[in-house]
Amino acid sequence: MDENAAGRRKEDHIDIVLSGDRVASRVDAGFDRWRFVHCALPELSLDAVDLSTSLLGLRLKAPLLISAMTGGPARSEAINAHLAEAAQALGIALGVGSQRIAVETGAAAGLGGELRKRAPDVLLLANLGAAQLLAADGRDHARRAVDMIGADALVIHLNPLQEAIQEGGDRDWRGVLHAIAGLCTYLHVPVVVKEVGFGLSAAVARRLVKCGVAALDVAGAGGTNWALVEGARGTGRTQALASAFAGWGIPTADAVVEVRAALPDVPIIASGGIRDGVDAAKAIRLGADLVGQAAATLKAAVTSTEAVIAHFELLAEQLRIAAFAAGAGSLADLRAVPLVEAR
Repeated sequence: MDENAAGRRKEDHIDIVLSGDRVASRVDAGFDRWRFVHCALPELSLDAVDLSTSLLGLRLKAPLLISAMTGGPARSEAINAHLAEAAQALGIALGVGSQRIAVETGAAAGLGGELRKRAPDVLLLANLGAAQLLAADGRDHARRAVDMIGADALVIHLNPLQEAIQEGGDRDWRGVLHAIAGLCTYLHVPVVVKEVGFGLSAAVARRLVKCGVAALDVAGAGGTNWALVEGARGTGRTQALASAFAGWGIPTADAVVEVRAALPDVPIIASGGIRDGVDAAKAIRLGADLVGQAAATLKAAVTSTEAVIAHFELLAEQLRIAAFAAGAGSLADLRAVPLVEAR
C-alpha cells in the first residue's frame, strides 16, 4: 500500500464530505413516507422516558452510534479523540473508520490504545473493508484491527460500488462471503457487517447471518453517496462514471423494514440519511435497534468534543420528545406505537 496516496485519499474524503450537498445521495432515505400518530394524552413524564438499550451484550444510555467516518490521515487523530470522548460522556456506541492504513503501516492516527483510554466504557467497533479479507493476511489484519483499539466487535464494511468507481479500487469480490464466514469463527469478538450507504437487501442479510455475522448495519441510501465522493476526487471520466449512480441504492427505511422482516431476531443498526431524532424514532419503530450517524457529525467532530456532545444531546432529546409525543415511555413501547404511511 502507498501510505501517502492512501492518506491523501482519506483527507480528500473528509474535505469532500464537509463540502456539502454535491455528494449527497439523490435517493430519499424514506422516513418522510412515515408519520407517527400523535398522542395528545401521553400520561408520561418526559424526563422519565427511557432511551437505554443494549447491543452485543453492552449497555447504552441511548440507541445511538457515532458511525464510521475516518481512516488514517493526520487530522483523524483529533477527530477520533473528539468522538471517543463524546461517546464516553454520552454513554453511546462508537464505530471507527477504516483501519486499513493503521493496520498495514502502523500509522495509527488516533486508532491505537489511547482511543480505548478515552472511551473505556463504550461499545467500541473496529472497522476493516471486506475486500481486505481476501488477502493472505486478511484474518490477521482483522484481528490486529480489533486488538489495536481494544474493540468489542469488528465491523466489516461492504463497499463494492465505491471500489468500482475508485481509481485503483478493489474490483474482484469473489470469495468475500466465504472470507467473512471464516472470520466469524476465527475472531474472539462478534462480527458486524455494514454497507457504506447503498443498503443491505434482505437476501444479502440472510446470507451474512447464515455465515455467522452477529449484527447488521443496513446503511441505506439517503445520506452520503460514496460513488459520488470517489467521483469528486477523480478525473472527468471518473466523475461521469460516478454520476450515473447518484440515485443508486436501497432507501434506509426500506432496508430496515425488509431486513427486520427477514431476520426478526438479529440486531439491526440503521444509518444513512438520519437527519434528526424524529428520523431516529421512525427507524427504531420500523425495526432498528440502534441508529447511526456519520457525515452529519463530521463538522462537529473536526471542531471539538463539546460540539460532538451537543450534536448528539440534541439528537437524543429529539428522540425522547418523539417517543413522548407518540405515547411511548421506552424504546420497547416505541416499537409498538402506531406508525402510518404519510399521505
